[in-house]
Amino acid sequence: MNRTLAIGVVVAATVALSGCSLLRGSDRALPAPSTPATTPTSSPTRTPTPDADPEGDLLESSAHPRTPTPEPTESAAPAPTLTPIPAGTVLAQGDVASPKGSVHFRFRVVAVGDDTFTAQYSGFTSTLPVPVGVGLFDLPRAVGDGLTYPGVGDRTLGGPTSTATAVDVPLSGSGVDPSHLTTLVTYSAAAPGQEVPVEIAAGKVLAVTTVRWSVPARQTNVHPEDAGARANATGPVTATTTGGAPRSYTVAPDDLIGDVAARFGISVRALVWLNEGVQVFGTDQHLYEGTTLNLDPLAR
Repeated sequence: MNRTLAIGVVVAATVALSGCSLLRGSDRALPAPSTPATTPTSSPTRTPTPDADPEGDLLESSAHPRTPTPEPTESAAPAPTLTPIPAGTVLAQGDVASPKGSVHFRFRVVAVGDDTFTAQYSGFTSTLPVPVGVGLFDLPRAVGDGLTYPGVGDRTLGGPTSTATAVDVPLSGSGVDPSHLTTLVTYSAAAPGQEVPVEIAAGKVLAVTTVRWSVPARQTNVHPEDAGARANATGPVTATTTGGAPRSYTVAPDDLIGDVAARFGISVRALVWLNEGVQVFGTDQHLYEGTTLNLDPLAR
């Protein structure tokens, strides 16, 4: 089921259970129905045309979300910015050796430009009878663990070899600041079911290396601050940065993107910049209940 269809189903179910709480406008009330015009006495009596159903219209629009548009008052607001890391900057590097000395290689993480990065693995050698893979994680792992997820930038480096090899891997999915990926995991890339000792079976962690980052300071003109819940922006802040700034926010019923942006002292344009792909529905730009919005420029 694709995201749009799933959202439509969730909204429909929520409306049925909550009395259409998601379909109310910025004043939290539905428009009053219009009064049909009086039929002239000289004309034959006609059945009045039913009024438009505002709840039904909004429910229908929720199945066809759209890209948010900035508030008219934001026309002069500066474009949100984040200074890039210069291409070629080495952000992290180190040497990897498995506990028993079976696997050796060196790694570097390098900025490519435009907030993209590459992991470079060089000097790889292995005496193990299975292929060896590598991936970056934001949570610690331990030798002997079994992986259910191969990490960010996962790649098979090679099989048994005494000839040093090199591999470059784009770090898609790392965000604009990859320093949250604090652990480099080397693991067995054996085929599932391959008959090998259990300690080198498929997905077994062979080595764990702490990644020490040196990321240049970034400058941004987007600085969210939580002014507290207000009408149409009543959800909770669900995470904060190390400096105490709001990092993420969960959308509550009846939230409108303009009111959420105003709560955090930023423009709708900046909120969309922080959340690529965010969508709204209805003329008041309702947000979907339960959606988590990013508020940290370094976590885009």
